[in-house]
Amino acid sequence: MPIYEYKCEKCGSLFEQIQKVSDDQLKTCGCAKKGRVVRLISSSGFRLKGTGWYETDFKKSNKTIKKNDEKSHSEKT
Repeated sequence: MPIYEYKCEKCGSLFEQIQKVSDDQLKTCGCAKKGRVVRLISSSGFRLKGTGWYETDFKKSNKTIKKNDEKSHSEKT
């Protein structure tokens, strides 16, 4: 889920809110003044969950390549 950044027009506080893309924008701040909030355009924020993808997950090692080359060489002779 995306993390959106909001700013209160009355108190000036900045805060972030995790929301679904389909959720409506927030309308009021949680401060005592209950000011109107506007969604700011900021760098994208996201959360990575679970196990990740790593560069080494799908690389073939030199040993694997050599074994395959040896097999194909022995089949030819």
